[in-house]
Amino acid sequence: MDIQARQATADEITAFQNQGWVRLARLVDPAGVAELRERAEAHLAARPKAGATAVDQAFGQSRDIAERDAAFGALARSPAIAASAAAMLHGVAAVRVQVTNLLVKEPGEHGSTVFHQDFPWMPMDRSAMLTVWLALADVPADMGALRFYTGSHRHGLLGRSFVGAGDDQLSQHPWLKELELSPPLDLKAGDATVHHALTVHGAPANRREAARLSFTATYFDADALYTGAPYGQTDGLGLTVNRPFDHPRFPCLRP
Repeated sequence: MDIQARQATADEITAFQNQGWVRLARLVDPAGVAELRERAEAHLAARPKAGATAVDQAFGQSRDIAERDAAFGALARSPAIAASAAAMLHGVAAVRVQVTNLLVKEPGEHGSTVFHQDFPWMPMDRSAMLTVWLALADVPADMGALRFYTGSHRHGLLGRSFVGAGDDQLSQHPWLKELELSPPLDLKAGDATVHHALTVHGAPANRREAARLSFTATYFDADALYTGAPYGQTDGLGLTVNRPFDHPRFPCLRP
C-alpha cells in the first residue's frame, strides 16, 4: 500500500528550529494510518517479552520495523518526510534513517517516560538528528502524548537518563523547569510531533483503557561520522571510525 505523507510547511520548519519540537497535523492520510495501525498491532502482539530496564517499564517496542515491514519501510523513506527532516536540521543536505520503532504504552503496564534527551547515547560526531513520532490511533493527552521543554535543544548535551533511579534530566538539571513546558497535546491518528535529539522530552503514563500506539523514525545528518562509541545498533557492523555511516542499515535519503 502506498502510504502518503505531506511535507512540513515553512512555518512548521521555523517553529521546529525555534522550539526544538513541532506538531505536524495530519502528516499521514487517514486511510494510510488505518492500514499502519493494523500492521502495528500484529507486530507488537508478536514482540518478545519485555525486559526489566527503565525503558521497558516506560513503553514496549518493536525495533527496526521498517526493515521487516514494507509499508513502514516506505513511510520511513518518504521523500516528503526526508525533505522535511533535512530542512528542519538547518544546513543538512541529506539525511540517513537511524532507527524505526513501533511503540506501545499499555495502561497499567507501563509508567511515565522520564524526561531525557535522545542524543547522549549516539555514536555520531554531530547532533543534527530528529525523531518523527506518528500517532497510529488517537492519542489524547492523558494517554501519554509527548511533552517537550521548549528551547532545551539549545543547551547542548545534558547527560544520559535511563541509567539509574532518579537520573532523569529534571533531577540532574533542575533549571530546566525555568523553560516552557509544551502544553498537553491531543493528537489525532495521523498527527505527528517532531523533536530534536537534544530536546528534553518525556511522557506521562497512559490513563486511558486503550493502548497508546505510535511509529517513530529517527533521521540524522548523512555527513555525520562514526565515533566508535559502544552502541548496540552499530556494534559489529564493521563501520569505520571517522567515516560516514555507509551501511544498508542507514539508508541515505536526498531531498
